[in-house]
Amino acid sequence: MSPMNVDLHSHSTVSDGWLDPRALVQRAAVNGVDLMALTDHDEVGGIDVAAEAAAEMGVGLVPGVEISVSFAGETVHIVGLGIDHRCPTLVDALAELRAGRDARAQRMSDELARCGIAGAYEGARRFARNPELVSRAHFARHLVASGVMPDVKTVFDHYLARGKPGFVAHQWAALVDAVSWIRAAGGIAVVAHPARYRLSGADMARLFDEFIAAGGEAVEVVSGAHTADEMRRFATVARQRGLLASRASDFHGEKESTVDIGRCNPLPADLTPVWSRLI
Repeated sequence: MSPMNVDLHSHSTVSDGWLDPRALVQRAAVNGVDLMALTDHDEVGGIDVAAEAAAEMGVGLVPGVEISVSFAGETVHIVGLGIDHRCPTLVDALAELRAGRDARAQRMSDELARCGIAGAYEGARRFARNPELVSRAHFARHLVASGVMPDVKTVFDHYLARGKPGFVAHQWAALVDAVSWIRAAGGIAVVAHPARYRLSGADMARLFDEFIAAGGEAVEVVSGAHTADEMRRFATVARQRGLLASRASDFHGEKESTVDIGRCNPLPADLTPVWSRLI
């Protein structure tokens, strides 16, 4: 029997993905995904549509979310899997997080205007299906469409990454709060794509210390953002810290994602997959 094709991190147009929830599930089905999670940023509004589509197409759907956290000067993402997406504690907390996004987007537009790029906020909004979630990805897509830069990665490198002219710092959720909201909704908290964070060794260790102390249980070992060496590194973290391991593409769309949904590497066989708690 072939192993299950599991992908527990993906995005729809409800946050910064290119496909609406139904089309995302359809792509997963075509790619042979058995079990997927929709994990939009700070938003659960696409889960009902995705669940209906998944039932029709024979794909297992795990309700999820990706929560933005401020930690050691970095934005860290914590995925919640197997959540009750109607849990008032979680829903109210996410609404409060989203409320700060528009002001941040306006500030980003102001910073880009100082660089000679006018109208970036209005341009970014045209790429955002959800007006409460105008993100850096939407600004990047606007700058690409406007011919300012050739691709999204180059936009981030020149304008939107920390220290660049269009970057605006923002205070997201505290780590302990994000984990507590996920647990209140009956979910499992997962550190998303840890290799992406520019943390020192000491800060990375502290991230996992505080995450586990708060009740976090898993880490994305396999991620579309991870190299083979990084997968091995975080497989070791999972073993040493007794964490469940997740497999995740972090798929946003064909134009931007390095790994298609359901096409990421397998987990090392000795790790305990997080989906063993979800099915």
